[in-house]
Amino acid sequence: MAYIIAEPCINVKDKACVEVCPVDCIYEGPEMLYIHPDECIDCGACEPVCPVKAIFAEDETPANWKQYIEINKKFFADNPGVKPATKA
Repeated sequence: MAYIIAEPCINVKDKACVEVCPVDCIYEGPEMLYIHPDECIDCGACEPVCPVKAIFAEDETPANWKQYIEINKKFFADNPGVKPATKA
């Protein structure tokens, strides 16, 4: 299981989650941030600091945002070599 970022992050990209991630598994895309499913250690540090409540444990993702599980995975399949988001 990993954490995922869902729709509330679109066009927000607040990087509070990036600041607290101990393994730098959060990446910046054109419209939102993404959590790399193979790098996330499931620590949950990112979830409480997200100001728009866009981060969920994969198995706790609300039904209306379940498609973001695959959207997060697809981002990394489509963007090999992408670099982690930079901390402020």
